[in-house]
Amino acid sequence: MNTEQRLALTIETLGIARLFERWGASPIAAAATERVAVILLIVAAAVLANWIARRLIVRVLHGLFRRTRVTWDDRIAERGVLLKLSRVAPALVLYAGAALVAPEVPWVVEAVRRTMTAWIVLVAAFTIGALIDVFHDLYRESPVAARRSITVFVQLAKVLVLIVAGVIVLTTILDQSPFGILSGLGAMSAVLLLVFRDSILGFVSGVQLSANNMVQIGDWIEMPKYDADGDVIDITLQTIKVQNWDKTITTIPIYALVSDSFRNWRGMTESGGRRIKRAVNIDMRSVRFVDAEMLERFKRFSRIREYLETRQAEIDAYNTEHGIDLADAVSGRRMTNLGVFRAYVTAYLKAHPLIRQDMTFLVRHLPPGPTGIPIEIFVFSADQRWPFYEGIQADIFDHLLAVIPEFDLHVYQEPSGYDLAAIAEALRGKSVEKATETRG
Repeated sequence: MNTEQRLALTIETLGIARLFERWGASPIAAAATERVAVILLIVAAAVLANWIARRLIVRVLHGLFRRTRVTWDDRIAERGVLLKLSRVAPALVLYAGAALVAPEVPWVVEAVRRTMTAWIVLVAAFTIGALIDVFHDLYRESPVAARRSITVFVQLAKVLVLIVAGVIVLTTILDQSPFGILSGLGAMSAVLLLVFRDSILGFVSGVQLSANNMVQIGDWIEMPKYDADGDVIDITLQTIKVQNWDKTITTIPIYALVSDSFRNWRGMTESGGRRIKRAVNIDMRSVRFVDAEMLERFKRFSRIREYLETRQAEIDAYNTEHGIDLADAVSGRRMTNLGVFRAYVTAYLKAHPLIRQDMTFLVRHLPPGPTGIPIEIFVFSADQRWPFYEGIQADIFDHLLAVIPEFDLHVYQEPSGYDLAAIAEALRGKSVEKATETRG
């Protein structure tokens, strides 16, 4: 005797139909009432199984999880893994009781069982997805997560689980081989590629970004095409989110980071220095040779006193060796106030405690132009924090702009409205003076 026969015998033993017949019901009504009663009993058993699984088992296990010292079981409780798994209990009861619903109609029993099997497969898929989320939560708590994100792979794994579950559900409901379903999906590959285009591109791009370590959460990236300039706060299967410095959020398709160019400032962060690249434009008309009076005045500056003495000794030795008259300002070697100023800037930055001496260090001329001759500083700040970096840079140029007149140099500045007004006033005064002289 199989299980279905034993269940049917159990129902007959209960004598529900005979009981209703004794109460005066017709045999047909008694049989129908018996069928409804059996269905209600099965549903009640499913509800009871669901209550037991959710209220007793899950609550007891969650209570035990809270008492342990490890954290992975807490993540299981937070993600509701056991709550999702508990939904299998009523499905198992309904699957077992399907033979009692309509034993004389096999297709009804088969339909109920296939539906419950599909439900169990879906519950298993969502439970596996929750377990994947638990793994992801534990990974994000590790130090490695700050350098490499696996969100793309987590989302891909969940998508694959749902696809496999969908194929199993279809094969169960339609009672077909999985290969037949997959062959049908192959015929629809063009449509699937169109529908899942962004997901496929995102997956391929995410693998490339992760394998080549091109971008990580927390990186400062700059992508002018998308008006993105800030920190990466999230990387998903299809998009990457950038929090700009004005606190707005820019969402970029993840494949755009592979197909287009972007700037990642992570190298600056890892190097321990932040570049200072700025120039001061010197009026070329103020550049001249250093005479004796200027030399003595410049020697008062302790930072370049040794440089001046050494440099002047080299120049005197060269001029003496080649028999050059010191009165010849063209043929001999002489220092310029601009060269002395560059030496001062170099010495000043060498002594600065917040400038990296082990990284690129340049004080150089740029090509002269209509706005003067630029003296560019190309060094690296030891403090990478934006406010402090800007403060260091501002202090350096505040100091240089203040000392430039000490070298008989002038900063080039285009005429302003105030300058034009002063010129006009001077011309007007000269015109009045000339008119007065003419009258006189």
